[in-house]
Amino acid sequence: MTSVGTATVVPVMLGSSASAAPPHHSHSDAALARPEASSNDAPLYLFFNAEEVEFIEAACERLIPADEVGPGALDAWVPNYLDKQLGGAWGAGERLYRSGPWQAGTPMQGYQLPFTPAELFHTAIRAINNEFKAQPTSFARLSAEQQDAYLKGLEAGGKDLDGVPSAAFFEMLLQMTIEGYFSDPVYGGNRDMSAWKMIGFPGAYANYYEAIDRHGVKFEREPMSIGDDRLHHVHVDPNIPASL
Repeated sequence: MTSVGTATVVPVMLGSSASAAPPHHSHSDAALARPEASSNDAPLYLFFNAEEVEFIEAACERLIPADEVGPGALDAWVPNYLDKQLGGAWGAGERLYRSGPWQAGTPMQGYQLPFTPAELFHTAIRAINNEFKAQPTSFARLSAEQQDAYLKGLEAGGKDLDGVPSAAFFEMLLQMTIEGYFSDPVYGGNRDMSAWKMIGFPGAYANYYEAIDRHGVKFEREPMSIGDDRLHHVHVDPNIPASL
């Protein structure tokens, strides 16, 4: 296993698409700025390799940086959400039409690429990391302003990431970052329900019987996850379907 900051990366088996970029020891600026944590208090990455983790952690933290209002993407374990979703059935394109033809569509037609979400992330991040290998520093080592400028360049489009349009990759990265920040912790992100506490969302209570007749009163309770047990420990299960 490889360590990246306080997180651990599990090497993938030969033959897996995740083996495209071999793991190595690296620490992003964002990861180095994270609070100290024990080995049991950090994400265990199963989908991303070490080089990919370095980019993903830095990129997610720029999309949702920590401030005086609430935690950033790293403290909310957003990269862990991405890792578990991309490494599961959704990432494998379980519900995607995969038989082509693959032609450019209109915005109204939605996603038209031949890549599964997992393939899209591996391919795009590999292309980005290869681009930075020809430069003096990696994306994770850029200043915050430089990282923002690079991400805005991806969002603007026009860059080919080994067949993945940069705008398509950025759109999925941003969407998943927001999902991981605000979704139920059962899916691997929103650690300690920090985003819910920030906005005052109570989470997945089964009923509100005792509050029905309390009109005009602010509803205040500690948030509850659908993965909570009786001791309020969240049991992460990224494969619980979010919708039918």
